[in-house]
Amino acid sequence: MAKILVVDDEADLEMLVKQKFRKKIRENIYEFIFACNGEEALKKVKEHPDLDIILSDINMPVMDGLTLLSRLPEANPMLKAVVVSAYGDMQNIRTAMNRGAFDFICKPVDFDDLDLTMEKTILHVKQLQETIKAIKENNILKMYVDANVLNFMTNKEFESSLLKNELLEATVMFIDVCGFTFITEQIPANTVVTLLNGIFDKIVKEIIAQDGHVDKFMGDAVMAVFRGDYHLDRAIDVALAVKEQINGIEEITVGDKTYKPEISIGINSGEMVSGNIGSETLKRLDYTVIGDAVNVAQRLQSVAKSGQILITEAVFHNAKESFKCEKNGEYTLKNKSKPIVTYVVIE
Repeated sequence: MAKILVVDDEADLEMLVKQKFRKKIRENIYEFIFACNGEEALKKVKEHPDLDIILSDINMPVMDGLTLLSRLPEANPMLKAVVVSAYGDMQNIRTAMNRGAFDFICKPVDFDDLDLTMEKTILHVKQLQETIKAIKENNILKMYVDANVLNFMTNKEFESSLLKNELLEATVMFIDVCGFTFITEQIPANTVVTLLNGIFDKIVKEIIAQDGHVDKFMGDAVMAVFRGDYHLDRAIDVALAVKEQINGIEEITVGDKTYKPEISIGINSGEMVSGNIGSETLKRLDYTVIGDAVNVAQRLQSVAKSGQILITEAVFHNAKESFKCEKNGEYTLKNKSKPIVTYVVIE
């Protein structure tokens, strides 16, 4: 069922709406809430956080519809508004759209057109709600995303970014906690999770410090993406910092078992696709990067030894002026016809 707030100071509009949509009201397809001006509408928005859309007039006492539009993102950023007004001149239409209106309908109202517009707007809102819900259900995201990012998840910029796919130049880094699979078989589950989370937390803090993005956690590995200016340099700085942090962790003893955390890292730069990847059927989409540059970074990490930061020869030529590197030999990586020359970042 869709919950709709109608905002208009015309006394007979409530009765007219109920008459025109009586069938869908009876079938629990639509539920209408009514307000006579923008100020009252904001109170209704607060009282009904499950509202889906708003139908609002422009010319109303106390608070007009255009002012209401400017206040909606703060009140409920997921709400979409359709303006229904007799003031259908281009200036009002442009002002309404610039303040976030999803659509504009002129009075006298064609109720068939209004119904179609409502269906389109409700569908858009429901899709956004389902995507947000799927993301919020991701336990790892809840554990590691800070308050600023969670606030970002509910604003309009985030809504639009969900639908945006792009080709970009970036650097991808895979960090694996070496030998962790073995230790999971030797110590209690709660101890395993606490230990891994502590290691991840050190890694994440270094990534955030260099404006990197934690793309995902994959078992005992972390995937991070760096964009913007000096993305390669920032990624390598993180790798070196993470290596130092992990080296500083003392050997852990649990019963008669000991474990010294170590990491292996693969880094690669290049062109990649950024977008929502996943299953629309399951409503599970992962905003991530894909492409050959990403695959190579992961495979470099898989062949890196404990304590190694591996890069390709092409990345070495871009990084050699800022970092000390040593040639490490060739590896035949999956789906690569020729061996890849690798270098180890030293400092």
